[in-house]
Amino acid sequence: MIERSGYGIIIACLLLAAITHLTFPPLSLFFIIAALFTAYFFRDPYREIGEGVVSPADGRIDYIKGRRLEIFMSPFDCHINRSPASGRVVSVKFIEGSTPPAFLRKSGVRTNEILIESEDGIFRVLQMAGIFARRIVSYVKEGDVVEKGDKIGMIRFGSRVVLEIPEGYRFVRNVGEKVKAGETVALKDESIQGS
Repeated sequence: MIERSGYGIIIACLLLAAITHLTFPPLSLFFIIAALFTAYFFRDPYREIGEGVVSPADGRIDYIKGRRLEIFMSPFDCHINRSPASGRVVSVKFIEGSTPPAFLRKSGVRTNEILIESEDGIFRVLQMAGIFARRIVSYVKEGDVVEKGDKIGMIRFGSRVVLEIPEGYRFVRNVGEKVKAGETVALKDESIQGS
C-alpha cells in the first residue's frame, strides 16, 4: 500500500517520463526511477502492533536520556508515524524553524508537536523536519482519540522523531538499535508504578 499523498508525485513523475520519452528518451529513465523511489518512500506497510508502548517511527535510535528517545529516519525508512499509546490528542502544534540535516541533533528545528494523553500520563511526539524533509503532514487534530499504533502523520524524506514518555515507564531499547513504528520501545516499569 502507498500513503495517499504519494500518488500525486508518482503520477507526475510518470507523466514526465512519458513526455520526455517522446522528446529526450534518456531523461525519461530518470523520471521512472524517481517514480519507483517515490512509491518505495511512500510505502505504508501493515504492522502488527506490539505490546507495551510502541515506537512512533521507523529508523535508528541515536539518543536516549531520561524519558526522551530520538529516532533518526533515513530516506530509506518508512516515514509514516504512529501513536506510541492509546489516548486522546490534547494538542497539535506546528513550530516553525530551521531544517538542518536530520542526522544532526539541533534545537530550533521545524517541528510538529503532538501531545497524547493516556491513562498513565502525557506522551509527547515531535516530528522534526530535516534538510530534505520540507513537509510534515499531521493526520490528527486536538480532541481526536487514537489507539496505540494508529497513524498520526508523515514526514517527507529524511527526518527525526522524538518520543518523550511520562513517569512510570522505562526504555527497553538502546542507542544504535533499529526500530519500526509499532515495535515495542518502552514498557511499564512496575517498580516506579509501585505495583
